[in-house]
Amino acid sequence: MFTLEQLEGFVAVADELHFGRAAARLSMTQPPLSRRIKLLEDEVGVRLLDRSHRSVKLTPAGRLFLADARQLLRQSHEAALSARRALSGESGVVAVGFTATTAYSFLERVLVALGRERPQIELVLREMVTAAQLETLMSGALDIGMIRPPAGGADLADVPLYQEPLLAALPAGHRFADRDRPPAIGEFHGEPLVMYSPSEARYFHDVLVSAFRSAGAAPRYVQYLSQVHSILALVKAGLGVALVPAAAASLHYEGVCLRGISGMEPYPVELHLSWHRANDNPALAAVRSVIRREAARVAVAGT
Repeated sequence: MFTLEQLEGFVAVADELHFGRAAARLSMTQPPLSRRIKLLEDEVGVRLLDRSHRSVKLTPAGRLFLADARQLLRQSHEAALSARRALSGESGVVAVGFTATTAYSFLERVLVALGRERPQIELVLREMVTAAQLETLMSGALDIGMIRPPAGGADLADVPLYQEPLLAALPAGHRFADRDRPPAIGEFHGEPLVMYSPSEARYFHDVLVSAFRSAGAAPRYVQYLSQVHSILALVKAGLGVALVPAAAASLHYEGVCLRGISGMEPYPVELHLSWHRANDNPALAAVRSVIRREAARVAVAGT
């Protein structure tokens, strides 16, 4: 099989149509260059150059082979560059997990920033609940996850990203919707409330149970669902009220009024970043850095 050095020699001679100039271009002497071309022709099985004392010309076969030779050299250079970029973390593939509510606003910020700053890193996005993300992080099939705390397990790093408030989602005409002051958490006592599933949305379920218990409130749970957009649809239909993360405001549900809730400081909803401590993906650090920086900007904007 011919070598890249032989291809480089042939392309140089084809460009210069002169062995002496081609040899100088390659920083070598003419005799070894001539041997390279002879070995290449023997390997290919056809004459690529017509040589004379006065001139060098490409044969018809040489003209066809020249295009392929240039392409092979270009591909070899690109492959070497890709390998160096992958080693340095400038390129590569990173599998990113996220929860559904993260996709409402924060994920978009991350994708825009990574697309602008790290376009050569390919992201594989996977929407998963926190429990599934943690399991997949442990197996190595996921590089990094945007999760609800806690991560759990010494093998997983766990870094807080930001906190956000809960908002009251109210159907049109509800008594809390139009009054001057926001509702307090204790005022949801006895209210029909669309609640999060204790199994499929455990984090939000536990946050709300804890908040109501602390306020001495006992809402009347009318349905249990796992996705915020489905909860808002039931609120719009008048089945009850709900408490949703502030990111849900980006969904713009017509017929649903979102209001702040007094007496719920600090913000109760947390988003964390998690990854396996032994993950050796070179591109992971770059993705992690962008996610944490965008989270810091969200936190500043929310203060």
